[in-house]
Amino acid sequence: QVHLVESGGGLVQAGGSLRISCAASGNMFGIHTMGWYRQRPGKQRELVATITKYAGDTNYADSVKGRFTISRDNAKNTMNLQMDGLKPDDTGTYYCNVRSYSAEGFTYWGQGTQVTVSS
Repeated sequence: QVHLVESGGGLVQAGGSLRISCAASGNMFGIHTMGWYRQRPGKQRELVATITKYAGDTNYADSVKGRFTISRDNAKNTMNLQMDGLKPDDTGTYYCNVRSYSAEGFTYWGQGTQVTVSS
């Protein structure tokens, strides 16, 4: 079992920056990929960015490439998402996720943190 807690959400003006974090606790064994997803108003949950736990390989949604940066600290079991150049369309609830390599393995979600970008 892995427990994930997000923090750092809030209200920011368009063009501004925000950094959200995810703290993981519990059994870290078998985690392969960590990531951020978001659910914008009226839309389905979507991938924002992922990073592999050991190699640090990253993947970004096209809509955030060049603006968002994902990072992790394995020693502290934390993951961050630095968001720059925020747009009102980035408004939503951001969820932390960890999963095993295999789709038949496990996936865990945090409770989400709200990010609101005003125009």
